[in-house]
Amino acid sequence: MTGYAAHSRELPGCSVSIELKSVNGRFLDLQFRLAEELRPIEPSLRELLTARITRGKVECRMTIQPAAAVEPQLAINEPLLAALAEASQRVRTAIPDAHPLRIGEVLHWPGVLNDNAPATEALREAGVALLSDALAEFSASRAREGEKLKAMLLERVARMQALLAETQPRVPAAIAAYEEKLAAKLREVLSTGDEERIRQEIAVFGIKIDVAEELNRLGAHLEEVRRVLAAGGSCGKRLDFLMQELNREANTLGSKSVSRELSEASLEFKLLIEQMREQIQNIE
Repeated sequence: MTGYAAHSRELPGCSVSIELKSVNGRFLDLQFRLAEELRPIEPSLRELLTARITRGKVECRMTIQPAAAVEPQLAINEPLLAALAEASQRVRTAIPDAHPLRIGEVLHWPGVLNDNAPATEALREAGVALLSDALAEFSASRAREGEKLKAMLLERVARMQALLAETQPRVPAAIAAYEEKLAAKLREVLSTGDEERIRQEIAVFGIKIDVAEELNRLGAHLEEVRRVLAAGGSCGKRLDFLMQELNREANTLGSKSVSRELSEASLEFKLLIEQMREQIQNIE
């Protein structure tokens, strides 16, 4: 399901922003775009997201923006610089051909430069809290889309139930007409004119082409779809299974069809089921 949320939080010297968005997907695919300082909290962010989301391609983007009023300042870590110089001198004493450290290498040494950025721990705590805040808005946006999908699915279910109500009364007449046509053909083929054998053959074939059971199962599955949608919650996989069952019954109905009306009904059932199946792929 699609969803979107954006939040930000002000910290001393900077602001942390998050953008959370998702597009439809059958499985859960998480992608993170994090500022370098926030990369260590990716497992925590992933845990929060997987606890609330089970389907969709989700992108979590988190950035850090320095406060405009704060002028950047750099301070050298003097003790570390001295220790680094001493270590460099000892290496050159042991290995005279070793090159001395360059200024750029020294300044890029972890911990040599201290700027006025917020404490790393505070940044990470803010990042996790920010995702928690964004998830509420994100879930709300997905819930609104879910209501629209639910309305669409219920509309298709209603159409299928109406089609079922139209089709069921036509089945006995369609079978009777087909049996009469079959009997006429059998009388032509069977030179003996054995009426008992003709009736037996027709009875056996009549059992094979009877679709009452398929129509009853279609009705039961449609009622179950309504029940699942009314219950809410995580229902995507259950609806997936019901679509498979509905499609199986519609296919059987088509293969047993003995009239144009039943064939057309089977085709319309399958069309409506496919429309529902496409949207159900997006439901958790």
